Amino acid sequence: FAYCKTIERERAREIIKFPVCLHLQGDYYFEYTECDSTGSRWRVAIPQRPGECTGLPDPVQGTECTFSCAAGQFLEMTAQECRPCAAGSYSLGSGIRFDEWDDIPPGFSSLATYLDNSPHEQDGSACNGSSWTAQGSYVESNRDECSVALVYAVHLKKQGFVSFDYQYVDNNVFFEFFIQNDQCQEMEKTGDKKWMKLTGNGEWGNHKVSLQSSTNVLYWRTTGVAVGAKVVKPVLLKNIQIEGVAYMSECLPCKPGMFSNAPGSSSCEPCPRNTYSGRGASSCTPCNISSHYALEGASTCKTRPACSQKDYFQIHSVCDEEGKTQILYKWIEPKICLEESPGAVALPPSGKREPCPPCNPGFYNNNTPTCLPCPQGTYSDGLKECQPCPAGTEPALGYEYMWWNVLPANMKSSCFNVANTKCDDMNGWEVAGDHIRSGAGGSDNDYLILNLKVPGFRLPTSVSGTSGTEVGRITFVFETICSADCELYFMMDTDRRSTSVVESWEGRREKQSYMHIMTKNASVSYTWAFQRTNQAKDVRRYVNDMAKIYSITVMNAVDGRAAACHPCAVESQGPGSACVPCPAGHYIDEKSSRCQECPPNTFLSGHHIYGRAACQHCGPGSHSDQEHRLCFSDCLFTHAEPNQTLQYDFSPLGSIGSIMNGPSFTSKGTKYYHLFNISLCGQEGHGPAVCTDNVTDLSDKDATATAVEAFICQSTIIPSEGRGFKAALSSQPISLADSFLGEGAKEGMNEGACERSERASEKGATVEKSLSGVIARPELFRNPPTSVPDVSFFYRSLQATASCEKGRNTVVTLRCNPEQGAKGEISVPRECPAGTCDGCTFYFLWESSSACPLCTEADYHHVEGVCRAGVQDTVYVWSEPRLCSGGLSLPVKRSVPCEAFGLWLKVGASLGAFCAILLLSLTYYFWKKNKKLEFKYSKLVISANKEAELPAADSCAIMEGEGEEMEDEVLYTKPSLLAKLKAIAKK
Repeated sequence: FAYCKTIERERAREIIKFPVCLHLQGDYYFEYTECDSTGSRWRVAIPQRPGECTGLPDPVQGTECTFSCAAGQFLEMTAQECRPCAAGSYSLGSGIRFDEWDDIPPGFSSLATYLDNSPHEQDGSACNGSSWTAQGSYVESNRDECSVALVYAVHLKKQGFVSFDYQYVDNNVFFEFFIQNDQCQEMEKTGDKKWMKLTGNGEWGNHKVSLQSSTNVLYWRTTGVAVGAKVVKPVLLKNIQIEGVAYMSECLPCKPGMFSNAPGSSSCEPCPRNTYSGRGASSCTPCNISSHYALEGASTCKTRPACSQKDYFQIHSVCDEEGKTQILYKWIEPKICLEESPGAVALPPSGKREPCPPCNPGFYNNNTPTCLPCPQGTYSDGLKECQPCPAGTEPALGYEYMWWNVLPANMKSSCFNVANTKCDDMNGWEVAGDHIRSGAGGSDNDYLILNLKVPGFRLPTSVSGTSGTEVGRITFVFETICSADCELYFMMDTDRRSTSVVESWEGRREKQSYMHIMTKNASVSYTWAFQRTNQAKDVRRYVNDMAKIYSITVMNAVDGRAAACHPCAVESQGPGSACVPCPAGHYIDEKSSRCQECPPNTFLSGHHIYGRAACQHCGPGSHSDQEHRLCFSDCLFTHAEPNQTLQYDFSPLGSIGSIMNGPSFTSKGTKYYHLFNISLCGQEGHGPAVCTDNVTDLSDKDATATAVEAFICQSTIIPSEGRGFKAALSSQPISLADSFLGEGAKEGMNEGACERSERASEKGATVEKSLSGVIARPELFRNPPTSVPDVSFFYRSLQATASCEKGRNTVVTLRCNPEQGAKGEISVPRECPAGTCDGCTFYFLWESSSACPLCTEADYHHVEGVCRAGVQDTVYVWSEPRLCSGGLSLPVKRSVPCEAFGLWLKVGASLGAFCAILLLSLTYYFWKKNKKLEFKYSKLVISANKEAELPAADSCAIMEGEGEEMEDEVLYTKPSLLAKLKAIAKK
């Protein structure tokens, strides 16, 4: 008993020290345990502050693991029943939504990946400052080339899904969404779900992926691949919704500026204009509109400022019944400024009434203020009434908008902002007489959009049978007046698939023209989008920055109107003869209006086939195809020199040649390469060069890639190591040469012919260093040329860019190098490792043995051997250094019979033998004569000595008794021939 009393006293002390936990006072909350193998769970109480209270409720059996409440309800854990959300809050039932991005919500993290393929691998801080950034109603990715992932982990009790809205407009960024399990294994590998598709400027795309009932780690990862100075445009995310969390234990309050006025709401609505609300509001509070204002979805009321010049804009009124128009000034809606405030400006008075501008070509007014389109088969310049086309002509259909009194029926303007809706009801562009200009908008970062729809294209009758690739073109004249980082986009949507940026211009631009050629007959929507700045600000600072478009011309529009008529081919010269199509490669004769075939080695540029001048001559070293559609090279080239004619065969180089230079590194350390593919001889018999834009999981067999086909193209290669990709990525493909370079306009051509010549797909292959103003620069390469002249191929890409207004040029110089193989080696200038020094002209040196001229008889000589065994060999060897390839082969060794001693050798030997015998005979004869004379002399000397007296003088007389045979020997008193011979012999 004493022991029990002691225990009771100790318990009393504990109760006094630790009071009983009360649920109503928030001392604890309920949670479910993890589901067991039978699919059941328990509800347990968890203290808010462990150790500060006692008496927690015992665990009880919980609901099924797959149980969930409907949208607009939450699970009340005490009773384990679904209850409706109170006014001012909302619930998705079994899901969660993230639509408020003032800060990165709890549970999200931004993970920057260090690029370990940089040249400074020890510097791990290169990407530490890169992250996703909250921007109020959306979250924005990084703007550099680091890999940054927005990560969120969620455990689903049942199968569900994740959906989100995104804006992805810059193909210099790889944007991927993928899911991993708790073992860091990727759960979804389908390419079309992993890699996001581009959206248009100002457009939001939606992406939805199924989730499994387990732990799912969601990754939104962006990787910049901008290798130039241009800053990438970030990816935007909003309205992330996840379904499958099984239950929500409490409803979410409406964020400021939103409200829900009824219980059981599944979403909140924005407060109307000039009202506001705080967090969890069930209604909106009106502002004092006499001194304050609030935009839609505002959380507070703001004081109305004094009116200034930034609060109004000018427009041109519609033509009235008298054909007059005037400049009007209007307040920007919604009007937030006060005219009565001190220092406020008043709305300027309207301008004086002036005559309306004329109708656009192809329209007429018929003495009414409204311009009407000309009927089919007629034309008008906009000043006169519509007239039928003369015989032998047909209307030139299209749009030619050069006067802007009203917006044409097939055009519309709008305003869009990624963060708000305050400009949705505004006009993005305003007509202004001789031009159309961007409107005021609601804020400086609005997208001011102008759209033109073309249902399709139709070629004129005369050229409908031609094989040209052009079906139409659009040309517009514009300028931008900017003091900030404004940008004008020109975009195109074909067959309502996806909007892609064709070209863009940043900053201030002088008045200029831009042309885009259509090669596919399809429904097209052209869009111009102007943004004053991409930085969101509450105060408007750049209201005077604007874009102006002076004229828009679309050729061959199927529903277009005619401003003029152009000649066509007719069946006969008789009256009423209808226009007929000309076969491919034929032009319209000016005199007979009949179709005539172009001469050999000429081609038709585009669909301008009127007159003999329409047949353009191919450039040097090229030929036209049978349809006179283009000029191509058969890889054969001939060059005549004073002493010889060099012939080349570049067929071994005709297949695709490639060069990958680098590596290069961006400021953040991203390694990249430039890959150039070259199709030297074009598409006649040889495939074109192809460069791809591969933003897919390359291990997926269903992966597709966007390709650019041209004579020469360039792409940027991102290696796979260090980037988290499984294979190398190819991006930013561009065409460097989509046509051969011609000789330029010929003298005597009219303006149209000159224009056609400039667009000519002519080929230029020459040993000269320049062609049509493009200069080859062999001095940029370190290897000196050989005695064989270099052959340069000149190309051009006519598509203008912001930095290359006249398009790009490319020169491929072929140099004879016997040390290289048949395929050879391609190099770029040492001083310009990117292949170009100015970004508009590219230079390549292709050294190969195949670049040497064909071998001829002048490139070898023969060597004759000695006569052996009655046979003499003659061999042929190449002259060194050998600077030829292919062509003639060395003749085989030639062997001819021969004799050891030839005829002349025999004759010489015979003459020599005869002379030797004659000499010996004479020598013997004179020797015998000399002996006899010596004997006689000796006898005379002996005889004289015996008498002991001096001998008498010699006498030439013959002594008596000496015989008759010696009578003639004593007659000589001069030196004999024998004496001379003996003297010579002694010497």
